[in-house]
Amino acid sequence: MRRAVLRSEQKALCVSIHDVAPATWPACQRLLNAIHEVADIPLTLLVVPCYHGHDRPDPGCEAMLAALLARGHELALHGYRHLDSGPPASDWRKRWLRGVYTRNEGEFSALSAAQSRILLALGLEWFGRRGWPVEGFVPPAWLLGSGAWQALREAPFSYTTTWTHFHLLSPARRIWSPSLVYTARNRSGRQLSPRVAVAQAACMGAAGLVRLGLHPADAAHPALLRHAQHLLGALLASRAPMTKSAFARRSRSV
Repeated sequence: MRRAVLRSEQKALCVSIHDVAPATWPACQRLLNAIHEVADIPLTLLVVPCYHGHDRPDPGCEAMLAALLARGHELALHGYRHLDSGPPASDWRKRWLRGVYTRNEGEFSALSAAQSRILLALGLEWFGRRGWPVEGFVPPAWLLGSGAWQALREAPFSYTTTWTHFHLLSPARRIWSPSLVYTARNRSGRQLSPRVAVAQAACMGAAGLVRLGLHPADAAHPALLRHAQHLLGALLASRAPMTKSAFARRSRSV
């Protein structure tokens, strides 16, 4: 394993692990191991405090997250329950996006500002009880409705991300950077998404930021993990790895 060296003149790479929770921790651990086989790089772990409604404390998982935080990784808030409980969608596109594509996990896709404020506050309180800093909020499935945007602009986060952009929140600025991801839920997705990720990475060669996002479901498919490792190695040849919060700070100083 080689340790990646950060050079300020390089274009950036942010690698994140989504849906981190006690229920998904074994899969997240496999993702961590696969990444570290390539390089020892800072990661952003997207933590869900009450994943699918389960909020029982898990001291073992929390101890490992605390250790990762102490090593320089970042913990970001990734929704609160990771479940879409908003009102039914009014058109077929939103129904498909929320119900089929995201499997009813786009938690902040259709909430009011008041509902969003409550969930963001619960998430911040959860981090605060553990003494963990939190600078970023990433909505489940990268979906943010108008109410959620309003609440987010009032919250003390420095950044958020959607599928296509990295958003600095104060002062407001957005940076084009579609996330490279895999589709593990079906065979066609597992075959097609690696090719899409490679093509997308090639198209983004001049971009200031490339984001690579891994999900617990990816860990069940060795071929996807091997592909992610090769892709990560290729990206590290020309990009400086950093957490999302570090990228946000660097972007403000430019």
